[in-house]
Amino acid sequence: MNQIKEYDLVVIDRDIHVTHKETKQPILLRKGQLGTVLMDFDGEAFLIDFSDEKGITYAMETVPAEHLIPLLYKTVALQAPS
Repeated sequence: MNQIKEYDLVVIDRDIHVTHKETKQPILLRKGQLGTVLMDFDGEAFLIDFSDEKGITYAMETVPAEHLIPLLYKTVALQAPS
């Protein structure tokens, strides 16, 4: 199982309506939007920072764990068939 931890990169699995951090205007975070985990709420939900390519945060949202997909960097070794 892929345990999500603080500072992991994750994507959301659905669109989420939020408020822009600076402008206070409504925005839509799209399915597949990339974010960084800032805080873990007992594995049930996570505070996610959504920022642009310059690192400027445009939204911070608490997202339930079941709506997050962690990005993976390591491969998994498979057993050779017998």
